[in-house]
Amino acid sequence: MTSDSVEPGTVRPGGRTARVRAAVLRAAGDALAEHGLAGLDLADVARRAEVGRTTVYRRWGTPANLVADLLTDMAEQSLPRTETGSLPGDLRANARLVQRTLADARQGALFKAMIAAATCDAQAAAALRRFYDTRVAEWEPCVRQAVERGELPEGTDTHEVVRAVSAPLYYRLLTTGEPLDEAAADRAAEAAVAAARAGVFAPTGH
Repeated sequence: MTSDSVEPGTVRPGGRTARVRAAVLRAAGDALAEHGLAGLDLADVARRAEVGRTTVYRRWGTPANLVADLLTDMAEQSLPRTETGSLPGDLRANARLVQRTLADARQGALFKAMIAAATCDAQAAAALRRFYDTRVAEWEPCVRQAVERGELPEGTDTHEVVRAVSAPLYYRLLTTGEPLDEAAADRAAEAAVAAARAGVFAPTGH
């Protein structure tokens, strides 16, 4: 089985195949940011990437497959966590990273398009879950270490704390249109810390 015939995102191709994939995913991201999911056309992506249409259609087949592979690549390339030595500092760093990403004109539009794709395609939805599972797992040790230091109750759901940091920022991106600035990021982090310290993310009785 060749890398062109396997499910997108399941192999790490090398050489020319890797260069083609990188060019196509870059072009797909540009197209999504400019036109959204409705404007994602494989022929246009091939033109932007300067590769043959046949290559794009054979490897990805549908726009949803392309979105799924783009999410896989973004998870692989995502930045590592920042550790400051305190829970408020760590979660503030996480919130500001999310804020900078979503406030960026290209990246914000890209995430809107990919979330839209996930609402109507199972493969894109699975890829989106994998992306966020990867990001939450990257930052979860910051919360686990806080539990070990005694900053948070035993049994705190560390993954839920990380999710609580970014949730208000995505809400602004997708619904209210309110500014995605550092102040919003800091409030999101502070709210998550306060809730975690109050035992909101721990089992009843802790």
